[in-house]
Amino acid sequence: MLIIGIAGGSGSGKTTVVNEIIHRLPQNSVAVISQDSYYFDNGHLSNEEKKKINFDHPNSIEWQLLVRHVDAIKEDQPIEMPIYSYLSCGRSTENIKIEPRRVVIVEGILVLTNPELRDRMDIIVYVDADADNRLMRIIRRDMHERGRSLEQALTHYEKYVKPMHLQFIEPTKRYANIIIPRGGKNHIGIDILTHKIKASI
Repeated sequence: MLIIGIAGGSGSGKTTVVNEIIHRLPQNSVAVISQDSYYFDNGHLSNEEKKKINFDHPNSIEWQLLVRHVDAIKEDQPIEMPIYSYLSCGRSTENIKIEPRRVVIVEGILVLTNPELRDRMDIIVYVDADADNRLMRIIRRDMHERGRSLEQALTHYEKYVKPMHLQFIEPTKRYANIIIPRGGKNHIGIDILTHKIKASI
């Protein structure tokens, strides 16, 4: 089994890279564990309190559960991955069953900030993108998927996303074995990564 960590700034194109890898590898050979599923359950908070949650800070993630699940997958055991909603800031009562596969991708903006999780990765990938391109994608996502207005999206970026990216996410680039600039548009970079994965499984 190969554990691959894929990180990068919000809006960098991580999801596109993950999907391209899945598409290029044999069917049912890849399992994906998403960091976004492991945000602490804050559904009980008031709307005002929810607005203050900093989703870009490492302390917002239940790392202990995520690491435990990666360990279980490595031991060839299925896991019950939580389902998290950005709209309610809470977890669903249902989970997603993730079966062990030859390739397990652990992806998310903060997955390289946790030393325990990094130690479990065989290949570490950082998806890089220009800040203005990331900002455009973040605005579109926040407005379409998270119910924010343009003004709210910009305020959220300025208050949380940008400073947390500079403090926590950008520095983790130094841990990467492979850096993919331009995200999902870098087909050569994805080809090289896919060939490396195929050679390792």
